[in-house]
Amino acid sequence: MRGIFFISLFFIFNFIPSFSWACACGCGIFDVGTGSMFPSGQGGTIFEEYDFMDQGHNWSKSSKASNDDNSDKRIRTSFINTGAQYMFNRRWGIQVELPYDHRYFKTTDDSGDIVSFTHSAAGDMRIRGIYTGFSADMSTGLTFGFKVPTGDWTYPHFDRDTELGSGSTDALLGAYHRGAITTDKRFSYFIQDNVGQPFLTQGGYLPGTENDAAAGVYYNGWSMAGVKMTPVAEVLNSYRSRDRGWPAHPTDSGYERVLISPGIELDYKRVMVYFDVGFPVYQYMNGNQLAASALYKVSVSYMF
Repeated sequence: MRGIFFISLFFIFNFIPSFSWACACGCGIFDVGTGSMFPSGQGGTIFEEYDFMDQGHNWSKSSKASNDDNSDKRIRTSFINTGAQYMFNRRWGIQVELPYDHRYFKTTDDSGDIVSFTHSAAGDMRIRGIYTGFSADMSTGLTFGFKVPTGDWTYPHFDRDTELGSGSTDALLGAYHRGAITTDKRFSYFIQDNVGQPFLTQGGYLPGTENDAAAGVYYNGWSMAGVKMTPVAEVLNSYRSRDRGWPAHPTDSGYERVLISPGIELDYKRVMVYFDVGFPVYQYMNGNQLAASALYKVSVSYMF
């Protein structure tokens, strides 16, 4: 019954306009999936994650459009997340993440000239509590907390929807469930959903609401030279509503996209390395927006 409840919760979250990670380019999609540090026992984990997205194709509604229709030409971003997670016992834990981002932005200025800018700065810190007391195996959990506006949202050459920080404080809520498909537990599945609600904003800009979710299967039966190898196949869904406020561009903001993401996890003693690539199979963009042809994610973690 517990698994049915969380599967139902997953679908409910994905068919309502949910809430925001407040990142205009949709970086919240990197916070769901196999590399999300699902807890499995008491103790701690430190991790470093690198995500990359190169938005270079103009997209309108459900198809690719002419780049001439968009004044923005390219947004290329590297996200570096440093974090720690600690489970005090089999019920309660905490996770803290601090991103540092590097962004290249190519656009058209007021004179009609093509200009480009590069900026690196801290992003918005995320602090979450974790509850896994639904079952002895910690297979079901809830996360809750805040995103705080530690990121730079005042860089003069970026629009508010391309700043590295949103300027907003968000309440965060997430849920996940893992389970076995086969009796030997070699084939397993997971579902996950993350939502959040901005409740304090700055500078008149309210980011669009965003809901990021993942569902996947993985195989536990491979190992070589002491290294456990776990191939993963995921489907990711991301929904974002239009931005609001006087600095926003509501006509050219808001989207829905679905990605397939093959990946692999390598475990050796206390070290875990994870890598995946997400490929869009469906995208719907309001107005004209820059889209990426692939999303890359790699993380390294150490358990103690």
